[in-house]
Amino acid sequence: TFRVYNHSHERTLDVLEMARLAHGLTETEFAQSPCVFASINPNSPREYDESMLWGMMACAEAGQALMISPFILAGAMAPASLAGALTQQNAEALAGIAFCQLVKPGTPVTYGGFVSNADMKSGAPAFGTPEHVKTTLVIGQMARRYGLPYRAANANASNAVDAQAAYESQMCLWACLLSGATYVYHGLGWLEGGLSASFEKFILDAEMIQGLVKSIEPIDFSKDELAVDAIGEISPGGHFFGSAHTIERYEQAFYHPLLSDWRNFEAWTEAGALDASQRAGQIVKDLLDRYEQPALEQDRLEALDDFVARREAEGGAPLQ
Repeated sequence: TFRVYNHSHERTLDVLEMARLAHGLTETEFAQSPCVFASINPNSPREYDESMLWGMMACAEAGQALMISPFILAGAMAPASLAGALTQQNAEALAGIAFCQLVKPGTPVTYGGFVSNADMKSGAPAFGTPEHVKTTLVIGQMARRYGLPYRAANANASNAVDAQAAYESQMCLWACLLSGATYVYHGLGWLEGGLSASFEKFILDAEMIQGLVKSIEPIDFSKDELAVDAIGEISPGGHFFGSAHTIERYEQAFYHPLLSDWRNFEAWTEAGALDASQRAGQIVKDLLDRYEQPALEQDRLEALDDFVARREAEGGAPLQ
């Protein structure tokens, strides 16, 4: 799936064409097979700027998907009440969705929204707040009411990969999970409210997301898993490390963390006393060292190269 940044009409058209070429599709096939989405944010309060409108029209006409997601900070871009901010978010989202359907009925759309609040002491954006959690849940309820896919988001305001980054992101991710989000935006690597990104934060987020997904898997209460016989085999005060039941399943019985270090203090110290951010850095280096670029058919590569060369010769698309 490709993401379109709607900075100008021509740039949107260029991305759509490059996506079509990369997938090796005819224009008719491309229109019938949504593989591109554009994230559309109103210029709150109550305005869609020209680049967003052109992008919506271009994607809709090409049969591609649109995520209509007002980004609202209560107290700055919307009323200083959650009910008021949600009312505005809903109106802005529905206006964008209706516009897409006017351009081309049946255009695939996702209902979204990001409602948090401004810091009333400084005016700075605040993320991972209790207010953001509550509004994420409400927006998810509205998406289900309309029968539409739901776009939510992970975010934090921390300037470093620290405890603040973790607990603010964890608040956001739980909200995404509990709200039934179809798509989680900014899921990995965000810092500073999206003004910067971090490889180490990417790994931290991956660990949290994997753990959350594992936490909602249902527990198996089959006869074998209830392990009544295994319980009876162990004397009171004994242990299960060597029991047949444990030996049969110990490798797959529980979640294996990507990042967490569960060793005691002495063993952790002997291993270098690396904190989570440092361990994440090691994982990143290993992943980058082992990276292999995905293969793409030669005719598609040549078509893309030809398109880029032609657009460069024409001067490219304007930034605005």
